[in-house]
Amino acid sequence: MTAADTVANRAFLRAYGRAAHAPSAPLLTLMLINAGGAAAFALALTLVLTGKAALPALAGLVIALAVRALAGWAASRVASRHALRVKANLRREALSVLLGRSRGDAASIGEATGAVVDEIEAIDGYFSQFQPAALEARVGPLFIAVAVALASPISAAILLATLVPFAAIMALAGGAAAAEATRQFEALARLSGHFVDRVRALPVILAFQAEAAETARVSVAAEDVSNRTLGVLRIAFISTAALEFFAALAVAMVAVYCGFSLLGLLPFKVPEALDFRRALFALALAPEFYAPLRRLAGAYHEKQLGEAAAARLRPLLADGPPAPLTPIDLVGPQEVRLRNLGLRFGDLRIGPIDAVAPAGALTAIVGPTGSGKSSVLAAILGLTPLDSGSVDVGGLRLADTGGFAALAAWAGQAPAFLPGTITENLMAAGPAVTPAAALAMATRVGLAAALKRRDGGGDTVLDERGSGLSGGERRRLSLARALLKPAELLLLDEPTADLDAVAEAEIIALLRSVAGERTVIVATHSEALAAAADHVVRLA
Repeated sequence: MTAADTVANRAFLRAYGRAAHAPSAPLLTLMLINAGGAAAFALALTLVLTGKAALPALAGLVIALAVRALAGWAASRVASRHALRVKANLRREALSVLLGRSRGDAASIGEATGAVVDEIEAIDGYFSQFQPAALEARVGPLFIAVAVALASPISAAILLATLVPFAAIMALAGGAAAAEATRQFEALARLSGHFVDRVRALPVILAFQAEAAETARVSVAAEDVSNRTLGVLRIAFISTAALEFFAALAVAMVAVYCGFSLLGLLPFKVPEALDFRRALFALALAPEFYAPLRRLAGAYHEKQLGEAAAARLRPLLADGPPAPLTPIDLVGPQEVRLRNLGLRFGDLRIGPIDAVAPAGALTAIVGPTGSGKSSVLAAILGLTPLDSGSVDVGGLRLADTGGFAALAAWAGQAPAFLPGTITENLMAAGPAVTPAAALAMATRVGLAAALKRRDGGGDTVLDERGSGLSGGERRRLSLARALLKPAELLLLDEPTADLDAVAEAEIIALLRSVAGERTVIVATHSEALAAAADHVVRLA
């Protein structure tokens, strides 16, 4: 990670922190109260041990401890709530980007999903732990040093002097930790992406008996994550050891100085004369000088995780969430026109295509496998970026509207279902769809016999794959859901696949009957469906 990347990552985190109303002023106030409580505790302890106003001093000890506990608890609550707001904003934007992905995006869906889940969650510690600790580390030691200086300026100077080598060592450790944390997140993203993608392709893996090979690949990716994690932990242990060394050294040097000064054994003259009370106060406060730095070191790993997560989230959110779709004021069947349409998927280019789907007609797109039939339907919906040309619906250009999904109903080759009943899946077509209308449409597409064979009928529960239904039944259910949506365009991808000749004829007749109410475009290999269409577009 370059210096420019580090600066950009920190700017990214600061921007989202400000957008979530960073509570800097309340946190600073609570931390000053905490530091003041530490000074009050040291003073009360000194008075107790020197026999001065013992009972009031004991009460002061209890009060100082209570104030510090309440201030620490309040600061933790404020920081945690701020972190939740930041994560909510990030997750909202990241999900919008993820759901707006186009077909053919280079990034793996597994890696993109991992970024939304893992990277955003990793940012929690940056805002809830590191930022408060960093703020306290800037003001806490200085406040303690001032309080110690009131009793012993030399002791305060000793404490401040130990910060110089400590800061240098922590800077070196921090740079190494940042690089290791970035490599750890890259390895974790590879593992997440690999695992999610292989789970999606599990039927193919099982069909070709590739379980052993894929298990080995997942094991290699998991081992890489383990090694990266150990590297981060090694650096974290080194930085913690450095902190503890200098904290112990600072307290020891103050103790030696105070002891020798009280005994009059210092080998050099100092511009102060310590008594027991002032020496005890300085020594009691000395451990508090490094306490904020200890908390910072404990949270420093969260900083590296947060910046590494930001490095992966910045590209995902670089363009921001997709712009909201412009409302499309079109009513009734609409003409669809493709002008010099070109699509590109890596080295594969489809087009150019010039075609028209007349309004209120059944148009069939036919062609050999790989000619781009499904991609043309996706382009009309706005789900595939255009390499060239344009898509017009009702005189409106796709580039001006962002997509025509709002006025289209879609049924694809691999229908996706909601975990729920058949009726609930049909009612997902629109808020106005009633259970009675859903079951009536199921009957219309030929699912009545299939529902009767099942004990639950329309209440039969499906998973997201539609398990329990045959391929033809899944097609019919997807078609019924598309027909239930009140849309001007009906886009269907292989609607008669997996059907016998009788069932195919029924679906063709159904599509013919609805074509006058809306523009119907189907991608198909079926010659029977192409023959029944009002208009045919042939792709080479």
